[in-house]
Amino acid sequence: MTDNPAPPAGPLVTGSEIARLAGVTRAAVSNWRRRYADFPAPSGGGVNSPLFDLAEVQNWLDSQRKGQEVSVEVQLWQALRRVYGDDMVGGLVAVARLLAEGEVPEGLPADVVRFARDLAGSAGAAEVMSALAERFTDSVRRAGSDRVTSTRVVRAVRHLAGPIASDATLFDPACGIGTLLLAIGAEQEPRCCGQEAEARSALFSQLRADLTGRTDAGIRAGDSLRDDRWPDLKADLVVCDPPVGEPDWGREDLLLDSRWEFGIPSRAEGELAWLQHAYAHTAPGGRVLMVLPASVAYRKAGRRIRAELVRRGVLTQVTALPSGTAASHALPVHIWHLRRPEALGDAATSVRMLDLTANDPDGMLEPRPEQVTEVPLIELLDDAVDLTPGRHVEDSHRDYAVEYQNLRAELAEQARLLVELLPALVEGDDPSSLDGPTVSVADLVRAGLVAFGDPEPVSVSDQLDTDYLQGFLRSAANTRRSTSSSGNFRLDGKGARIPQMDIIEQRRYGSAFRALQEFEERARRVVELSRNVAALARDGLDNGALAPEK
Repeated sequence: MTDNPAPPAGPLVTGSEIARLAGVTRAAVSNWRRRYADFPAPSGGGVNSPLFDLAEVQNWLDSQRKGQEVSVEVQLWQALRRVYGDDMVGGLVAVARLLAEGEVPEGLPADVVRFARDLAGSAGAAEVMSALAERFTDSVRRAGSDRVTSTRVVRAVRHLAGPIASDATLFDPACGIGTLLLAIGAEQEPRCCGQEAEARSALFSQLRADLTGRTDAGIRAGDSLRDDRWPDLKADLVVCDPPVGEPDWGREDLLLDSRWEFGIPSRAEGELAWLQHAYAHTAPGGRVLMVLPASVAYRKAGRRIRAELVRRGVLTQVTALPSGTAASHALPVHIWHLRRPEALGDAATSVRMLDLTANDPDGMLEPRPEQVTEVPLIELLDDAVDLTPGRHVEDSHRDYAVEYQNLRAELAEQARLLVELLPALVEGDDPSSLDGPTVSVADLVRAGLVAFGDPEPVSVSDQLDTDYLQGFLRSAANTRRSTSSSGNFRLDGKGARIPQMDIIEQRRYGSAFRALQEFEERARRVVELSRNVAALARDGLDNGALAPEK
């Protein structure tokens, strides 16, 4: 019997992270793994996403002096940046055409041609395209743009998509440079169909597919919502990371479009237009994996469409990804899972909610038991139709009975203490004694007996009790002085007046005022607890988590 190898003691890194560490592209790392027998073996991950022990990688890089020289990959990228600047998609297309067609495109500099051919000769044209696409994605991410799907989002969608049959049809109606479309099911090589509004991105996506051997891939240029170039396509899986926050998605021109099966999206809900477009291209039994901003799950404008998706059993799962998964911002994003029923009675009866927002964006994507719940459709169809996973996951894992008993016990204790805080008050010996001489706070300030603290005046003399001072500042007469004609109360300390008493009497009254202040604070806590325990009890009785005693 052979013992399993011990797990590495240090952190693990991906091939992309090794490339950044060494100052090269991922293609170089792939080439090193093939060419050097002593390159560290994977210490984790899977076949398609191996992980390497960081210490072993650093030692190997030091021994080989990798990263000490500017690699061909870096020289190629730098040359492209020098020539094409912000128009890097044009540079990607030019290199792709060079490697796909063999002829030098007009205007492509000789050094770019040399670097690209040298790199393709050692690593292969497909690796060159993957490396350039990855560098482009990384540069866009650093610039704060969301033009390209981040590698973390791609990883999440791949994981959620699972195995893809080799005879399946995959469709991405907003495929960009093909990042998501060509990554899903890459091992099985299903038929890939895509559309992209930006013509050069569409061309690069097609050339990239051709160079990687995906000869059955078809990428067409055009605006998918206004000019659907795949009108008859029905796919087994539709994946999409659509444009976000674009009010001019064509609503006025598309009001009568048959794709709006669940309702006409408002101008502010272009994401729900893309969602329905994707669903319209789904075959019976087929699925949609749509990357959406978290706000789509709860925005008021999309409530009716969300309700219809739930009511008809089309929405099967919502996955909230960790913060930082998207390329251009740290806000969480969701992946909505839709499935077109194959027959009557095949619709979903619940929606699976996965809340991964607290996870490491580079960590495991399998949820822990406390991060997932199944929510019956009827529970989602309230006034808000809020599909935020965190809300439902948290509710489903609440221990209503324990929480109710704890709140009930705390309420009983707070109520007991509340009564004890009320000071013992008796009939005054001489009610008229408080109608005697008074002194204004302004005079006390001038005499150096009072200072204005935050937020109320305080005594700075042993001849004046602070609780006495503040208690009488809240008297009915002083409250009237401090209340504006609009009904707003603002303590006007300098204009207030307090009775004149010796310090012993001040302290007696001050003690009573202090007890009343604590009583009021405790009473507010009792009110808050009462509201919370009543809401918890009502929710628990409604959902069956609580029941009346027999």
